[in-house]
Amino acid sequence: MQLTRTKSEKTKQTMDEKLNSLRAGVLGSNDGILTVVGVLFSVAAATTNQFTIFIAGLSDLLACAFSMASGEYASVSTQKDTEEAVVEKERQLLKTDFEGELHAVQRHYMTLGVTEETAMAIARDLLTKKPLATVVSIKYDMQLGHYMNPWDAAFASLFSASAGGVFPLLAMTFAPAHWQWPATIIAVSVAVALTGYLSAVLGKGNVKTAVIRNVLVGIVTMFIHYYVGTLF
Repeated sequence: MQLTRTKSEKTKQTMDEKLNSLRAGVLGSNDGILTVVGVLFSVAAATTNQFTIFIAGLSDLLACAFSMASGEYASVSTQKDTEEAVVEKERQLLKTDFEGELHAVQRHYMTLGVTEETAMAIARDLLTKKPLATVVSIKYDMQLGHYMNPWDAAFASLFSASAGGVFPLLAMTFAPAHWQWPATIIAVSVAVALTGYLSAVLGKGNVKTAVIRNVLVGIVTMFIHYYVGTLF
């Protein structure tokens, strides 16, 4: 049965949801940067034709962006369907096995150190006021009505991957011939350092480690693809 959402369930995004979207955007940008620079270095090492280099980079940028967008759409759609199915299941259980749901909430509070009597009182009070929201939160650690929008995720991924890939593409394409390589290396290093910094801040990780790790990965990526290009 199709899940219907009441007006009270159609709430704004929580801060965690917004941060998850930002993290996905940062990772998408990082993928766009490394994927595009990999193709650019391979092609530029094999040929000096600027138009060929540009078309190869642009084609890869578009392919990467749309691939990530479609993957994100499919992934988030599946996640949303699963979450909605879980909510619908709990909605039915509240109708057919209310006592079972009541004891599940009671057990949850007992594991937190609340006495059996007090836990039951809390459970009864919560299931009287917000039954579905309570069981969904306690049993699945989900917030009722907060589902990621697949289209939002797809467009965010499309934009972030495209924005990331633009850095190496512009540097390799528009920098003077004798500055192409150093300009691209600098552009990529700065871009991946920025994505490393943002991912560490959003994920509350070690900023220095994240930045160094991203820059090293970027350098290794450029070296490997340059070497591959020299083989042709």
